[in-house]
Amino acid sequence: MDNVLNKISESVDVSENENQEPMATVMIGDSRITLLGTAHVSRTSAEKVKELIETGDYDAVAVELCPSRYNSIVNPDALAKMDLFQVVRDGKASMVAASLALGAFQQKAAEQIGIQPGAEMREAIECAKTAKLPVLLVDREVGITLKRIYRNVPWWRRMNLIGGLISSVVSSEKVSEAEIEKLKEGDILESTFAQFAEEEKDLFQPLIGERDEYMVARLQQEIAKHPHENILVVIGAGHLAGMVKRFEAFAVSENVAQTQQEPMESNLADTANETVARLDAVPVGARWFKYFPWLIVALVFVGFGIGFSRSPEMGWQLVMDWVLINGGLAALGALIAAAHPLTVIGAFLAAPLTSLNPTIGAGMVTAGIEVYLRRPKVGDFGKLRADTTTIKGWWRNRVTRVLLVFMFCTIGSAIGTYVAGFRIVGRLSG
Repeated sequence: MDNVLNKISESVDVSENENQEPMATVMIGDSRITLLGTAHVSRTSAEKVKELIETGDYDAVAVELCPSRYNSIVNPDALAKMDLFQVVRDGKASMVAASLALGAFQQKAAEQIGIQPGAEMREAIECAKTAKLPVLLVDREVGITLKRIYRNVPWWRRMNLIGGLISSVVSSEKVSEAEIEKLKEGDILESTFAQFAEEEKDLFQPLIGERDEYMVARLQQEIAKHPHENILVVIGAGHLAGMVKRFEAFAVSENVAQTQQEPMESNLADTANETVARLDAVPVGARWFKYFPWLIVALVFVGFGIGFSRSPEMGWQLVMDWVLINGGLAALGALIAAAHPLTVIGAFLAAPLTSLNPTIGAGMVTAGIEVYLRRPKVGDFGKLRADTTTIKGWWRNRVTRVLLVFMFCTIGSAIGTYVAGFRIVGRLSG
């Protein structure tokens, strides 16, 4: 077999014509991979994808999509089948809200230039199906990426992530198609966090660097299973340079393996499988943080015990402080989310109890009440994409309002736990 390093180095061809979509070609064994960099809200990117597939030069098309994002494109009615009770019960409400915020940012930018979000991905899928070519999904699940970003950032700086998501929704700045074509930001994740991703290494790595590595590994997996001769890979332009570097690094390792007479196919599959498994794993949080809520609960009960040991009046005063502060702030969160009046009452009653049981949160209880009292209609799911592009829409749509109830009640109860805790300590030491 020819030297893999020479084959990949000689084949790299990056287009520098500013009027064209950036492209590069690499080789893995006998498989030729064409990387097409696109902007996900670009009309010319979609046209370029169609042009390339219709040449008939490719026998497979890979796209920068994970299974869930792919499903949202080919099955747009999937949102209408979402079970909000199940989402809340499984603790996925925050993740769903984050995904909707990210999608809203892309939707807003796309609407300004009159093109459907992710048009080049849709074009790639549709043209591939017309040409009867397999569609390869090579990106990591968006939920895993968000979790790895969250885990990779110190807890005191995680508000940056929340701020980035909020700004993606509330920003009214217009983005012209010419600017989008020039920036070639890549995808909704990079676009949303672009203002600080390049400056923050702990954000850049899971957001962009890891996904470069992941998509290269996924292509290696696909080639190991089905050695396609020519693969067109449609990715955000922001990933192009990083993926080419990953391919080159892989070529070096394969060159070493060949000098040791190791089978390329076996080494390719093993390396790719290890990489995918490693990057699919969600880092475990600090062990002390897992037990911290229980420590707070223990201290609160100790405070109650000390109060009652001094006098019943003081004991009941501490209990009253706990109920009023914790329940009051959770109820305030429900009010901010424009929850049903009975949901607000439920928040006030539930928060003081759920705060003493870390296995269940006030947001989970109140979101369940809100779903029961104001069950979302089919029309709410149908308008979800449009409503999430505006602040008013998030409060108007029953689906997103449930998510807001969950988040604001959770935040209110969490703040109430610490405020009430300090209040108890203050009374005991006073």
